Amino acid sequence: MSIDRCDIAVVGAGAAGLFAAVWAGRTLQKRGLSGRVIAFDGARKLGAKILVAGGGRCNVTHHVVDEQAYAGSSRNAIRQVLRRFDVAATVRFFSELDVELKREETGKLFPTTDDAHTVLNALLRAAREAGTELRHPWRVREVRHVGQDSHRFEVVGEPGASSDHPDDRVIRARMVILATGGMALPRTGSDGAGYGFARALGHSTTPRIVPALVPLLLGDGGVFIKDLSGLTLPATIELWSSTGRKLQSFTNSTLCTHFGLSGPSVRDMSRYWLEAHHQDPGATLTMNWLPGKTVEGLDQLLSSPASGTTVGRALAGHAPERLARAVCAKVGVEFAQTLAQLTREHRKAIATMLARCPLNVTGDRGFTFAEVTAGGVPLSELHLGSMESRVCPGLYLCGEICDVDGRIGGFNFQWAWASGFLAGQGAAAALAEGDTATKPSRDQPD
Repeated sequence: MSIDRCDIAVVGAGAAGLFAAVWAGRTLQKRGLSGRVIAFDGARKLGAKILVAGGGRCNVTHHVVDEQAYAGSSRNAIRQVLRRFDVAATVRFFSELDVELKREETGKLFPTTDDAHTVLNALLRAAREAGTELRHPWRVREVRHVGQDSHRFEVVGEPGASSDHPDDRVIRARMVILATGGMALPRTGSDGAGYGFARALGHSTTPRIVPALVPLLLGDGGVFIKDLSGLTLPATIELWSSTGRKLQSFTNSTLCTHFGLSGPSVRDMSRYWLEAHHQDPGATLTMNWLPGKTVEGLDQLLSSPASGTTVGRALAGHAPERLARAVCAKVGVEFAQTLAQLTREHRKAIATMLARCPLNVTGDRGFTFAEVTAGGVPLSELHLGSMESRVCPGLYLCGEICDVDGRIGGFNFQWAWASGFLAGQGAAAALAEGDTATKPSRDQPD
C-alpha cells in the first residue's frame, strides 16, 4: 500500500464539494501556487443530485435569497455566509462558464437549456480547469487527524476504493473539506457518513437529523384526501401549536396522493411539522384548499338566499368539482342539495373542511423521498468567514453536512454555492498564508 499526498482533500464531489474544489484551485492559481487539490466521491457517476434536481432541469438558485428561507442554525449565521456569495455572484459564475440562467414565474433560476447536465458539466469542467483531480468511485471510510506536521490529516478509503488507484487507500492532506452531504436520496450515495467523520474530528451534530422537503403521510382520517390522488391545486398549509398559535404557513402547489400529500407547500412545511410535533405532540396541520378564503366567508357564501341554488353550483368557480364533491361526501351532504336545505351545522362543516381542513399526519416518507436533510453540524462550530472548524484547525465544512436547510426553489443550491465558495477559498488562502502549498509528492510504499 502506498500513501499519496495532497494539499487539500475534498471529501464529497456533489454541488458543494465541486464548488469548493473549483474555488480552492482557482485561489491557489491566483496566488501562483502549485498546490494539489483532490476531490473524492464514492459514486461511479458524479452529480446525481444535481441531475435529478428540478425535474432534471436543476433549479440553480432563486432570484431572491435571504436567511428567511432557511432553518436550522441561527438565521444571523446563515445570512453571514449567504452574503459572501450571493445570487448575482452565482449568475455571474455560471455565465462565465457559458451557462445562462433564466428566471421563471416561481422565481426559480434554471439553465436556458432546461437540462441539468449543462450545470454538472460546467462544474466538472471548472474543477478540472482549476487543477482539481477528481477521484471516483473512491469511497472514504475514515478521516482522521494524525498530528501537527504539515500533512495533519489522513483520508482513508475503503478496500478497493478506487479502480484507477487500487493501492491508494490512504491520502495525507494538509487541509480537508468535508462536503459529504446529508442523508436525503440515499440512492445517490448520501448515507450520513460525513456526520461520523465530523464527530470523530471533534464536532457535534444536532440531536435530531431528519428528512426535509419530504412528502407527508396521512392516516385513516385523510382517506378522502387520498381518494383525490392526482389532484393538484394551490393550497395553504398551516402549522398550529397545541395551544392554538399559528407557527408556520406555506401557500403553493399541493398534490394529493395515494399515501397523503406532497407538492412544494407540503415539502416546505415538512421539516417544521416534524420539529414541532417532536417538541409538542399536540401540534397540528390544517389545509386551506382555497387560499384567501375563510371559514366565515365560505359560510356566508353557502348562506345565499338565491332560490334553488345547489351546493355544487355555489362552490363552482371556487373549488374544483372533484374536491367539492369529496368534501360534501365527507360531511354527509348531497352535492345537488339546495342551500336552503342545508343545516347550519352542515354549512359550517363544509366551510371548515374547505378553509381549515384538519390533516391527520402520521409521518413522512423518509430520506428515500426527501430532497434535503434537516440537522447536522451547527454553524456555531465554524468560522463563518471561511467555514473552517473552530475545534479542528485545517478542517472545513460546507453544504448539507451543516445544520442548514432551505425551502424548495434553489435555496439549498445557493447554500451549497456560498458555503462551498467560502470553504474552498478559505482552505486555499490558509495554505497560501502559511506558504505550505507544494508540488505533488508521494511517499515510498510502506
